[in-house]
Amino acid sequence: MKDLILTIVKPLVDHPENVHIDIEEGSNGITYKLSVHPDDMGKVIGKQGKVAKSIRTVVYAAAGSSQQKKIFLEIVE
Repeated sequence: MKDLILTIVKPLVDHPENVHIDIEEGSNGITYKLSVHPDDMGKVIGKQGKVAKSIRTVVYAAAGSSQQKKIFLEIVE
């Protein structure tokens, strides 16, 4: 899942070397925390959050029902 997120996000940003994903496993699911360079934050979120919503849609669809735990994607500053 981490590779999928990186494949989607890196072409969108100007500083792909600053794209990092931290994974936190909790009792209610797995949270992928995406952090990017501050200048790229707007590109990842998009107007009215449309890009972020699209990224989440693809990630959640890829996870599907094959995962036992719920998947969350969080964009952090």
